[in-house]
Amino acid sequence: MGMPEIIEVAAAALRDEQGRILIARRPDDAHQGGLWEFPGGKRHPEESFGDCLLRELDEELGITATGYRPLIRLAHDYGDRHVLLDVWLVDTWEGEPRGREGQPLAWVEPDALRNWPMPAADVPVVSALCLPDRYLITPDPEGDPQALLRRLQVALHNGIRLVQLRTRNPDSEDYLSLARDVVDLCHAHASRVLLNADPELVERSGADGVHLSSLRLRAMRERPLPADKLVAASCHDRDELQHAKAIGASFALLSPVLPTASHPGVPGIGWEGFARTIEDIAMPVYALGGVSAAHLPIAWQHGAQGVAGIRGFMPTEQPA
Repeated sequence: MGMPEIIEVAAAALRDEQGRILIARRPDDAHQGGLWEFPGGKRHPEESFGDCLLRELDEELGITATGYRPLIRLAHDYGDRHVLLDVWLVDTWEGEPRGREGQPLAWVEPDALRNWPMPAADVPVVSALCLPDRYLITPDPEGDPQALLRRLQVALHNGIRLVQLRTRNPDSEDYLSLARDVVDLCHAHASRVLLNADPELVERSGADGVHLSSLRLRAMRERPLPADKLVAASCHDRDELQHAKAIGASFALLSPVLPTASHPGVPGIGWEGFARTIEDIAMPVYALGGVSAAHLPIAWQHGAQGVAGIRGFMPTEQPA
């Protein structure tokens, strides 16, 4: 039996001004026929993935992409063929999308994409579309939870929509009380909260999920929360990333990418090392360690969902 066919595909997640994503229905007689997918197609041997993206959008939808960037790259084995999927987020374009090949189109809210039948390779793409590009990790409250809440409110006002609550003592009643306050504050700003604590506290606090430390991750043999909750994991190498994927994590952090003030003398893996480590993981991965929002373009170019951290997203002084 020969090797399965390897197909390289560039695909687009078109996002309109309302935040909806465009999907198209595959012909019934095609591979994975009748399912809904992100527009795109096979890369020609002489093309870059970016050139393929532009050509496919013109051929399939009659539009010219003008603002786009990498979203996620993944591989999927269907048994009879191996697909390498390079997905781009497209925010601006010229023209009005229409199914030039007769394919039905639909604009769907990101959180509702899971309700549409899609090829298995597209599942991680949906996860990436439902996550923001910045992930805030809170500093330890150091005995002053109200100061932490005030600083967090500024970060939320500045657009943070995903928060990890981390403290040195996550097993205390004080942590549960703080978690409930953080959840209330974040939910008031349409932001989700993950607890870096026992997964059992998620339901008691009303949080949106759990963030597993690398130690807690290694002890896990299955997903600790139901599918409607987020599960994230801190990872430092490929083995930990693969374990996070195996237990059904929603996303992961990989660190340290760059040298950090908190760990002087510890070299980061660098952006090329980051890209090599996450290759074929098929899960959104944030870059952590010495990064800030200013690093988003280079993070995207190397396959990251976005960037995570404390110092880059929290004000260092309490607002007046």
